[in-house]
Parts: sequence; structure tokens; C-alpha cells
Amino acid sequence: MQAATVLWLLGIPCSGKTTLAYKIKSELDKQRIPCKVLDGDELRSGINADLGFSPQDREENIRRAAEIAKLFLDAGFVTICSFITPTAKLRHLARGIIGSEHFHEIYVSCSISVCMQRDVKGMYNKARNGIIKNFTGLQSAFEAPEAPFLTVNTEENDVAASASEILAAVFPSLFGQMGREALPSTL
Repeated sequence: MQAATVLWLLGIPCSGKTTLAYKIKSELDKQRIPCKVLDGDELRSGINADLGFSPQDREENIRRAAEIAKLFLDAGFVTICSFITPTAKLRHLARGIIGSEHFHEIYVSCSISVCMQRDVKGMYNKARNGIIKNFTGLQSAFEAPEAPFLTVNTEENDVAASASEILAAVFPSLFGQMGREALPSTL
């Protein structure tokens, strides 16, 4: 049985975090590895619905998410978290709650111009027009991580390639034993 762990996917809005999280879950499900996705949008519409986007509310959002991830980790799940997590301080908070030995910080890198093209909800336009305040990447800064466990570039690589890269790095005995070339092309 594969050890439980937390994959913390972070990046600016529309970089591909959630799509990638569910692709990883699909592949782990095929291997019968217990896993759960925690998505920022889903948590903000439920347990974190009382929070806004002030620095204090962002911190509380990540604190709650990390506490939930820790519960799943303790129950033996691979927990795939998809949260913007825009600052080093917030990432440090999540790592502290979850524990460094189980926290895999994965930066989902993509240019803001490509993210704007992918934005089916129109969030970037709303932010530029002042309808959404404190939008990460525009009015609110995003600090790219200095030393993440892994960086995947979703602008240059598709979802399947990015998922393969993550799975090979985190679970080498299951997905990367013979190198990335040996991974299923259908991932």
C-alpha cells in the first residue's frame, strides 16, 4: 500500500490546478490508491463561504484547507489540494499543519496571458473592471515559490503530461520506475 501524502497544487487562477488535480485522482483511482481532491472553489462555496479575500481571510482559508487535508492524510488518503496559495507565508502555514514529510508543494506554472484565455468564468475581466476585488495575479500579488517539490508548466505541457510528471515524481515505484517515457501515454 502506498503511503498517504498531500499534493498541494498551487498557482494563479486558471493555471490548471483543478483539472490537474482530478486527472491525478483518476490515475490514482485506477491504482486503487485512496485519494481525495480538495478544491479551493468547492471549499469557498461550502465550509469557507464566510471568508472573503483579505489577507486574514486568505490565511484562514488555507488554514482550514490544510486542517482538512491533514484529516484525510491521517485517514490514509493521498490528498490532492488545489489552492492558489499566493504567498510563501500561506504555504509555510499549510506545510506546518500537514507536516513537511507529507507535504509536496507543486507549482502549476502558466503565464497570466494564457490563464486569461482559459478563463471561462470571466474572472479576469471582472477583476480588470473592478467587479472582483483583490484578484490574485492582478490586484493581489502571487509569489512564485522559490523551491517547490516540483514545477509543472501547463502552458507548455498538456494535462496528461503534467499529471505524468507529478505521479512519476511523487510515486516513482508506481509510475516512474522505468522513467517518464514508460508511463502510459493515455495518462
